[in-house]
Amino acid sequence: MKIVSRDQWFEVEHRHDGICLIHEPYIRPFYRCNLWHIQGRERDALIDSGSGLVSLREQLPWLTERPLLAVASHTHFDHIAGHHEFPERLVHPAEADILAAPTGANTLAKDFVGDEMFEAHPDCPLCYAEYRVKAAPATRLIEEGDVLDLGDRVLQVLHTPGHSPGGISLWEAATQTLFSGDILYDGPLIEDAYHSNLEDYAQSLARLRQLPVRNVHGGHFPSFSGERMHELIGQWFNDHPQLT
Repeated sequence: MKIVSRDQWFEVEHRHDGICLIHEPYIRPFYRCNLWHIQGRERDALIDSGSGLVSLREQLPWLTERPLLAVASHTHFDHIAGHHEFPERLVHPAEADILAAPTGANTLAKDFVGDEMFEAHPDCPLCYAEYRVKAAPATRLIEEGDVLDLGDRVLQVLHTPGHSPGGISLWEAATQTLFSGDILYDGPLIEDAYHSNLEDYAQSLARLRQLPVRNVHGGHFPSFSGERMHELIGQWFNDHPQLT
């Protein structure tokens, strides 16, 4: 398999309004997590932290030039394996135990980490049998209705379980922007993990459908419009008529 240098492992795409997408282009799309960096006047937020194979802080040192809140949308390995690098770590109480004591089983790493994940490997030793998500105990628990105040912008915490019990989305009402984590993205959704719950999934999607969303930045795959969000949610309920 192709080997790439660590300084090529991350790709950064600057969006409008102080938002940028960080991702790992050599991880295949189905497994590739979107890391969303949101810049505020007083502090920044980073939603999710990727696979942990290459250090975010070493390769993207600008991430820690200002105070940063590292937020876990949920605690599957592809979203939290870089959290240990940051001093302020936020997670919903329902998954705080996983962030503090991650295992191959409770983060799904045991089920998914393997050659099929990668287009290329970073130029550092990688043995899947030794892959571990490092413990990163939360420094703050965030629940429904909490807000993350970045100084000139506010992100509201929405508890959106279903994919996992502690899944959250962040809603910026001022810009009508939703950071949806893995409860909704424009690709094949995972609703059968060991702690997924279809009834919770339905309630979370029904709730998101009520928001006046303009843009959605999900945990995987490209961003999409509020109109597309309604199409995706409608399609999900059509596929699950028993939950309508």
